[in-house]
Amino acid sequence: MRRREFVKAIASGALAYPYAAGAQPRERMRRIGVLMLYPENDAEGQLRATAFQQGLEKLGWGVGRNVQIDFKWGAGDANWIQSAAAQLLQLAPDVILANGTPAAKTMQQSSRTVPVIFIAGSDPVVDGLVSSLAHPGGNLTGFYVFEPSLGAKLLGLLKEIAPHVAHVAILSNPDAKAQSSWQTSVATAAATLGVEAVEAPLRDSKEIEAAIGNWGHERNFGLIVVPDPATNALRKLINEAAARHGLPVIHALRSGAADAGLMSYGVDLPNVFRQSAVYADHILRGANSADLPIFLPVKFELVINLTTAKALGIEVPLSLMLRADELLD
Repeated sequence: MRRREFVKAIASGALAYPYAAGAQPRERMRRIGVLMLYPENDAEGQLRATAFQQGLEKLGWGVGRNVQIDFKWGAGDANWIQSAAAQLLQLAPDVILANGTPAAKTMQQSSRTVPVIFIAGSDPVVDGLVSSLAHPGGNLTGFYVFEPSLGAKLLGLLKEIAPHVAHVAILSNPDAKAQSSWQTSVATAAATLGVEAVEAPLRDSKEIEAAIGNWGHERNFGLIVVPDPATNALRKLINEAAARHGLPVIHALRSGAADAGLMSYGVDLPNVFRQSAVYADHILRGANSADLPIFLPVKFELVINLTTAKALGIEVPLSLMLRADELLD
């Protein structure tokens, strides 16, 4: 089966796995651990957590009635993630939801028995999380939401809205090694478009200001933010620094555009978290995570922030506005 056909098959059928969704679960208390690589006060993280809980409620799981959800919030380094994973496992959860590839890898290293549902930004087969997309094997399954080819798409959209861009900086999380495939995708597309691409690993506000400040005097610079919990947690700082220097920014997450970035193109992640509740429901009812295929979203959303475009002196092409799923003004 060709990849495109497989993706369509998974998209149409994976979440209809033959378990009685909506049937009344037994009333004994079950436990779900959630490793959320966002600060607890981050609105985007809370939106995703709420979507997951709402998905569970629609399937008959009531928090405090027959299920308990234990969250571990934070945006720390690998040591913090390992500590948070260990704390969740001490609570003896029935299933764990891991937000981000670093969280998924840590859970895989920490337990080979507790079922884990991941939301990964890089290829889970290449990363060694699962044996195959159709038959994961082991105790991990989940959602693969950002194929590297999306990097080239982001660059193409950035050039379309800002044709003057001749240099692009790829802002990424230096602790997420799998993001190298994204950088390769952007660099390959940049060569075709006559754009110079540079890598910019960022960890904190000082690195953001220093890096963006170096490019601020060059009005032909643009920024691409690689999707990752760590970089998304810094989205406001990135957008604020870019605005001070008049640089256009494109994100792979809607929250990046909503928080004053120029535009975004990517998956509706709150909806993915809502869908992950279906997999949690399957596992709580007895499904084996090894048999639940990896879900690949096929719908992507284009969001343009017209207020930011105006502030940057960018006139958004009508053709691009007509293709947008959402215009923020």
